[in-house]
Amino acid sequence: MSKIKVIPEKSLTNNSRIVGLLSQLEKINTESTESDTARYVTSKILHLAQSQEKTRKEMTAKGSTGMEVLLSTLENMKDLQTTLNILSILLELVSAGGGRRASFLVAKGGSQILLQLLMNASKESPSDEELMVLIHSILAKIGLKDKKFGVKARINGALNITLNLVKQNLQNHRLVLPCLQLLRVYSANSVNSVSLGKNGVVELMFKIIGPFNKKNSGLMKVALDTLAALLKSKTNARRAVDRGYVQVLLTIYVDWHRHDNRHRNVLIRKGILQTLKSVTNIKLGRKAFIDANGMKILYNTSQECLAVRTLDPLVNTSSLIMRKCFPKNRLPLPTIKSSFQFQLPVIPVTGPVAQLYSLPPEVDDVADESDDNDDTDLEAENETENEEDMHQNAKNEDIETDINKLKPQQEPGRALEELKMYEHLFPELADDFQDYDLISKEPKPFGFEGKVRGPIVVPTAEEEPSGNLGNLTKGILVKEKMSPKGAGNDKKATFMDLAEEERKENDKTFLQQFTNNKNRTISPVCGMNNDIVKALDRITLQNIPSQTPLGFTESMKKDCSLPLNLLTCTKACPQIAPCGNVLFEGRTVQLGKLCCTGAETEDDDTESNSSVEQASLDVTDGPTLHDSDLYVEIVKNTKSVPEYSEVAYPDYFGHVPPPFKEPILERPYGVQRTKIAQDIERLIHQSDIIDRVVYDLDNPNYMIPEEGDILKFNSKFESGNLRKVIQIRKHEYDLILNSDINSNHYHQWFYFEVSGMRPSVAYRFNIINCEKSNSQFNYGMQPLMYSVQEALNARPWWIRVGTDICYYKNHFSRSSVATGGQKGKSYYTITFTVSFPHKDDVCYFAYHYPYTYSTLQMHLQKLESAHNPQHIYFRKDVLCETLSGNSCPLVTITAMPQSNYYEHICQFRNRPYVFLSARVHPGETNASWVMKGTLEYLMSNNPTAQSLRESFIFKIIPMLNPDGVINGNHRCSLSGEDLNRQWQSPNPDLHPTIYHAKGLLQYLAAVKRLPLVYCDYHGHSRKKNVFMYGCSIKETVWHTSDNATSCDIVEDMGYRTLPKILSHIAPAFCMSSCSFVVEKSKESTARVVVWREIGVQRSYTMESTLCGCDQGKYKSLQIGTRELEEMGAKFCVGLLRLKRLTSPLEYNLPSSLLDFENDLIEPSCKVTSPTTYVLDEDEPRFLEEVDYSAESNDELDIELADNAGDYEPSAQEEVLSDSELSRTYLP
Repeated sequence: MSKIKVIPEKSLTNNSRIVGLLSQLEKINTESTESDTARYVTSKILHLAQSQEKTRKEMTAKGSTGMEVLLSTLENMKDLQTTLNILSILLELVSAGGGRRASFLVAKGGSQILLQLLMNASKESPSDEELMVLIHSILAKIGLKDKKFGVKARINGALNITLNLVKQNLQNHRLVLPCLQLLRVYSANSVNSVSLGKNGVVELMFKIIGPFNKKNSGLMKVALDTLAALLKSKTNARRAVDRGYVQVLLTIYVDWHRHDNRHRNVLIRKGILQTLKSVTNIKLGRKAFIDANGMKILYNTSQECLAVRTLDPLVNTSSLIMRKCFPKNRLPLPTIKSSFQFQLPVIPVTGPVAQLYSLPPEVDDVADESDDNDDTDLEAENETENEEDMHQNAKNEDIETDINKLKPQQEPGRALEELKMYEHLFPELADDFQDYDLISKEPKPFGFEGKVRGPIVVPTAEEEPSGNLGNLTKGILVKEKMSPKGAGNDKKATFMDLAEEERKENDKTFLQQFTNNKNRTISPVCGMNNDIVKALDRITLQNIPSQTPLGFTESMKKDCSLPLNLLTCTKACPQIAPCGNVLFEGRTVQLGKLCCTGAETEDDDTESNSSVEQASLDVTDGPTLHDSDLYVEIVKNTKSVPEYSEVAYPDYFGHVPPPFKEPILERPYGVQRTKIAQDIERLIHQSDIIDRVVYDLDNPNYMIPEEGDILKFNSKFESGNLRKVIQIRKHEYDLILNSDINSNHYHQWFYFEVSGMRPSVAYRFNIINCEKSNSQFNYGMQPLMYSVQEALNARPWWIRVGTDICYYKNHFSRSSVATGGQKGKSYYTITFTVSFPHKDDVCYFAYHYPYTYSTLQMHLQKLESAHNPQHIYFRKDVLCETLSGNSCPLVTITAMPQSNYYEHICQFRNRPYVFLSARVHPGETNASWVMKGTLEYLMSNNPTAQSLRESFIFKIIPMLNPDGVINGNHRCSLSGEDLNRQWQSPNPDLHPTIYHAKGLLQYLAAVKRLPLVYCDYHGHSRKKNVFMYGCSIKETVWHTSDNATSCDIVEDMGYRTLPKILSHIAPAFCMSSCSFVVEKSKESTARVVVWREIGVQRSYTMESTLCGCDQGKYKSLQIGTRELEEMGAKFCVGLLRLKRLTSPLEYNLPSSLLDFENDLIEPSCKVTSPTTYVLDEDEPRFLEEVDYSAESNDELDIELADNAGDYEPSAQEEVLSDSELSRTYLP
């Protein structure tokens, strides 16, 4: 035997020792050296690898050839001991180094070499046990890091080798354990899983797992993990069901549950549940689970686990299985189409509305429990080999990649002659103001040097000169006599201080208001008996005289007036004198239920010792726009499909923002699983369920229950939405929302009335037919409640209420016909619990702060009657009539010219346009509150507002979808279509508001007066903060795979300026949530069409959260109307800053100030790193939010962590009640 010259170890560092040994091994590998030498060198390397981390790092470091040397030797060396040494070295490396070293071994070709070694070893008879243990152990660790491992193993024939080893060595646990681990890796490929199943692997696993046994628990755990992976194949799952293994699994689980008293085998118990979860992914498995009494077994065992926090993974997995196996039901409705019918003037040929009209009545609401495969197993034959790559580019599929489509191309669309129909809506472009009482008729010099005797052109979006407008037909401006509110202040404030001044002004007004309210003493007053209360539920339009002062007016009244039905209170009230207003002819009505604090008896302890005083309202928030009389008159002329004749009290009384902040609700620990357990109890304890209908729009003859402890419901008023209510338990109700008219879905918006409550009782409400897959109700949002009695006690505001709030998938589903081909489409539940403060109150609940069409019309009339016509040019036109005959208002706001002198008129006509719209989606009421803030700011006497009016002409459509708003729709108009997907080709008969809104913009483009900015106000249900979506070619292309192309695109970055300004001046605005990517699915929206077809570069959608903010001044607070209106005002301030940046020469501002502002904006305009592609949902998935759908086969298994109890987002132990919610009063 030749001697190897070994350098003394003491003279070498550790690194040089391993390098030297690897060099010797490489030399041995290339020469025909005896085996003893290879054994010696590999044993030394093994010793170093086992004892020193430095050695392991050196062998797997970048640039090291150590791994190649080992694998080459392994491939070529036939000596068993040398092979074992090298395998031990590799196992040491991948065991200690985690995933990175396993990936490193895969990258060097380790998978293929080891699989070939396994094949060769299997041919030996008998095969060496140590060799098989080592090979399987290494393959089990590196297989998950190799995307092609399943295919490689199948081609090499390794599946049967491993399976046969297990069959032949069931008692040899040392060998079986790594084999089972490798089988689990094989099973990640569904083709392999089916192949193994055909060879008896499922039956084999059930020979290993069994009842409670303290021995071999490690083997049991691995066997269960392997079985769970195998049963994800529907073929294997059916095989398990056919052999009765569902019952076996339940029996084994109960046995382990009973005997594992010290909870030392939680992983095994969870493994059994994971196996059940896999097998119940198919319909047969769910049926077998139900037949084996699985619901009751898992319910009982999970309830017994609740006391131990570390058992939460068992409770949550049990909850998931039970929810999945809960039998699918159809909604308890005669049809999922809307309760209200509206005949369209034209029936679309294609699309969802056409499909709805063609649906047979018997199939539109059938529950669907089918599996995706419909009992046909084509997995093995049709399996995609490269299944790991199937969804590689899924996230980019919706991004527009066609550069030609991305480039804005002005398309007139309609002939100029046709567009002249809109001339009368632009009288400001032609009026000479000769008949107006202007501030001055003498010419005044302009603010910059030199007088221009021609038209004055202010740069618009494309900086095009104004066309010759002399031939435009002069519009007729209707001038009404209005009393001026006082001369406006012409002094312009320094623009950097505008936002701060406005904030201080608002705070001062609010603090004064709040102080006044706090000093008021509210007394309790008596109520009526139940018989009378039933008749006093709401205001009716027929019996409200318009001339009578009603409700809350600007002047104080000692008598609290309230419209009531024709009844007289027969119950004496010793505490107060009767309210003496005569509301109806020949009738005197005392203060009854609706204008009292309730039937306060000696049992009630609320305000029992207060001084006796009439309850009236003295809350002002600046100049009020609310007028109860006017509101009722407007409602009388509002046309609704159900022909509503009632008015909701919140809309009648009005809303004032509450004088306290409302924090985002902290999610109680375990709330979702608790609610699901209560739902499961409906199936297990069916005799406890009342199941009584207490409200039903589909059945006008239903009887309202007479019992005093049953809540009464109503939604028959403008914007109301509640279709049916079913009493489930004494204080629990299931609520079903109405579909949008001419649709069979879009359930999210709700607005309804509740009465007949008892104080201090926890009522649970479940809205069971929501459709979105997630909601801000899972992240701290609360529904809104308005109490009439609180309003009468000088607190007329909507407040956030509810505890135990969560949003989850339920067991109600729709047919594939009704869902456009999607199978097993489930509904979602919003659940919340409320305790009412007053007895027999009348309360209203809403998804968000309601803002009705009649409220808009009232606000516009109040603005019109209150403005100063010498300062403000205000015009309210009718854009068009809607399908049901309601008018769609169009508002024009700008400053009156300084005089009727030629230069002033030219300056007036050449102001750039800003085009705003809102409320195309009826359920996004926050958009209307933002618009209200914009309108009020534009009409205010604020010097900034005056400067803004002098800078722009505002064309505003404050409500693009009046019919949808009136009838309580969530997303559609009466045509049953989303109007914000109709901008490309609007139909004048079906989408009149969109057709004519686009026509206005096309007219402006035709006369070369493109708006500087177009913005459509929206609300977002799944994100926080306020943010914008814009349009950019460069940023869109950047997010596609062809990033190189984006580098060649030259684009004006001006579209980013306004959002960046808003991020600095608006506390609720978040720049990081903005996106400027153009998606294919949004190509028919207003934002994209106005950008692409009309040519407006700054075309935006501004999205306002329904929940609250997670950054800035309002961080951790739910958003209210005050913040939304502030956002509307800040948008206006942002426009003024934008104007000063784009036209700095018009303002005599110091250059240093302009430089500062430019520095503020410019960094964001250099898109070296464009904004992230913003998806619909940006909240993190909390771990208890699981997919309860029966067809989910690829759910991620959540491993039991060290802190096993931390399974949900909040660690709060106790559920907060409404009274315990921290409401921080403003200082």
